[in-house]
Amino acid sequence: MRSGVLDRFLQYLEGKNPVLFEKFKALFIQFFKFGLVGVLNTLIFFGIYYGLLFLDVHYILANVIAFIVSTLNAFLLNRKFVFKPDEKKSKAAQFVKVYALYLFTLLLSSGLLLLQVEKIGISEYIAPVLNMFVTIPLNFVLNKYWAFRE
Repeated sequence: MRSGVLDRFLQYLEGKNPVLFEKFKALFIQFFKFGLVGVLNTLIFFGIYYGLLFLDVHYILANVIAFIVSTLNAFLLNRKFVFKPDEKKSKAAQFVKVYALYLFTLLLSSGLLLLQVEKIGISEYIAPVLNMFVTIPLNFVLNKYWAFRE
């Protein structure tokens, strides 16, 4: 039996507007898949980032290297499992768009990282985790409506 505010809302929506309910459900499933890819991508990113910090690589350079590798992973997995883009569209164009949008979020993340570490005094180990609350939703929206344009 369903309970809670979200469940009551979903029951209401399903009864009042089944088409909107199905769209909401499909978007939720897509975001969930994006999240699963994101978890794997995040593990790759942080494995590389922390591994490079362990090797005394500067945290900004570690961030950039981890970005390059994890963005390639994000492109491949999101294209295959999450967004299902039109096969007629150029993979190269989508690849460039994905790197462009992730480059934008890398610059945003790096700027936040500098601010958090150098000005606020947040640990270089904690700051990237905080940045995920900004970059993950932003990446989903930009992937869905721009890079893979559904």
